[in-house]
Amino acid sequence: MRSRAWQMLVLCLVALSLSACAAQVIRDPVPQSLVDDVGVPGMAHARFWGDEVPADMLGFMREHMPGSIRMASKAGPNGGRPVVEYLAISGGAGDGAYGGGVLVGWTQRGDRPRFEVVTGVSAGALIAPFAFLGPAYDRQLKEIWTKYDTEMLATPQVLAGLFGAEALTDNTGLKELIAKYVDRRMLNRIAEEYRNGRVLLIGTTNLDAQRPVIWNMGEIASSQHPYALTLFRDVLLASAALPGVFPPVHVKVSAGDKMLEEMHVDGGPTRQVFLAPAHLSLRTFDPLYPKPPLRKIYVIKNGKLAPEYEAVAANTLSISARSLFTLTKSQSIGDINRIYQTAQRDKAEFHLTSIPASFDLQSKQAFDPVYMKALFQLGYEMGRKGEPWVTTPPEADRNTTQR
Repeated sequence: MRSRAWQMLVLCLVALSLSACAAQVIRDPVPQSLVDDVGVPGMAHARFWGDEVPADMLGFMREHMPGSIRMASKAGPNGGRPVVEYLAISGGAGDGAYGGGVLVGWTQRGDRPRFEVVTGVSAGALIAPFAFLGPAYDRQLKEIWTKYDTEMLATPQVLAGLFGAEALTDNTGLKELIAKYVDRRMLNRIAEEYRNGRVLLIGTTNLDAQRPVIWNMGEIASSQHPYALTLFRDVLLASAALPGVFPPVHVKVSAGDKMLEEMHVDGGPTRQVFLAPAHLSLRTFDPLYPKPPLRKIYVIKNGKLAPEYEAVAANTLSISARSLFTLTKSQSIGDINRIYQTAQRDKAEFHLTSIPASFDLQSKQAFDPVYMKALFQLGYEMGRKGEPWVTTPPEADRNTTQR
């Protein structure tokens, strides 16, 4: 990938050789023995591990997400089977413009669902709250993905990064963008939807533990704790914090009376896109409904899934950047296949959209407004015409063809 963000990420390799002489950031991390015992002060149910499923999942839901129990109790149209619709939005940096465009175009088409569950990672985390709240927030969604460029979101501090700072850029611009659009009024609306049973989940990576964390944003929004708005914004910031490029977010947690901290970064290193905690069967929730529901899963991949040929220059930077880009794409495909397998096992409809291989405009920076406007418009037109969705991931298509 030729974007400046990925090039800067590779420079972190150089930083490793300089770290011995660099001033280190002082931390008070959670000891390994307490990793499973700490919590966010005042918001005990704000998050959970993304790689494990509670033994008593229904009991967990009743305790941690009671609103979803109320929604599940509602019958479907004319007393029939309820319809439950999920939306999972991937990362993708500036490619997030595609997902934003698809959603706004879908609104214009007139059949955009009111999703019961919305999840987001990285760029998808910056889309998810607006997708969750629906068409009333389409204007803000369009602004975010068409009006900002790299200089507005990240200030380079390459030398500082190489000599001991936490990243190669300062994220003040991204913080300001999140603060502009995510206010207490938005949290109040999310909290209202959460009480009605809808769920908004954002993924980050606990870097110390090397584990995915899923944040229950409705629970945070519902909290009257003075830290709630800051934490909500920090989770979005952390989910978009590409390691090495943007600084990590240090989340304050407590173990008894002792205050400690966790280091959270982009959810991408552990999950590029997710639907629910690993290994969870959606049919686990069937007993909560009057009748087993009809499920529809929509996945927005903010990027291309098809291989993209590029003759790689024979130098360290190009080889490393291309390898990282390839790794990320492969991980995305794996995560999407996992969601598809869940859909197959649980008899759910599966719908996937990604940037078409035919889109050949090249981004000249991490957040290139010319590129993002064109990509947003492409997503908009596809969403408006109802054309973006396929019902199998690429590897499933290839395997079918081979058989």
